[in-house]
Amino acid sequence: MREVTLSQIFNHHIAQKYLSRSGIVHAIACAYHAFKLAKIYDVSVDLATKAALLHDMGHYTWYRNGKWDYELYRKNDIHAIKGAERAHKLLIRLGENPIIAKEIALAILFHTDSYMPEAFSKRTPLQEIVKLADEMDEEQGGMHHYKKMDKEKSKKMIERLDQMVNEELKKHAIPDGFDPA
Repeated sequence: MREVTLSQIFNHHIAQKYLSRSGIVHAIACAYHAFKLAKIYDVSVDLATKAALLHDMGHYTWYRNGKWDYELYRKNDIHAIKGAERAHKLLIRLGENPIIAKEIALAILFHTDSYMPEAFSKRTPLQEIVKLADEMDEEQGGMHHYKKMDKEKSKKMIERLDQMVNEELKKHAIPDGFDPA
């Protein structure tokens, strides 16, 4: 059983604030990609979808001469650091298991190479899934952050993904009374 659902996260005013800045359409698309990838790589669909949904909530826009400057953003980017912090705080506030909240925050922290040093160590499978899910939805010049979607449609898509996660978790649940001895 999950402590916190995607719907609870998505509907929280803090998530709405930061997901709106980084692109709700992109966040939802990445969560769906992460669901599929988690099944393939045998990683928790719960953790993967949560991390992918929240992966860009640390975005900050970089402007030069009153215009968005993608190159300036890439040069100065620390959104994964800020996003990991914001996601962790939000998840704990919502009542998420602290161990799970930490794993999700780390997946967000390591989802991009944009600020990573050359000698970065290997990612965990969850961290790799969030990175891949993000890359699957990327568009030239960061345009994936500017797609729009009706609020009701986005809520329905999150609710559907919650159902998919619950169904997948039920498939892998240990039956009550199961004794492996």
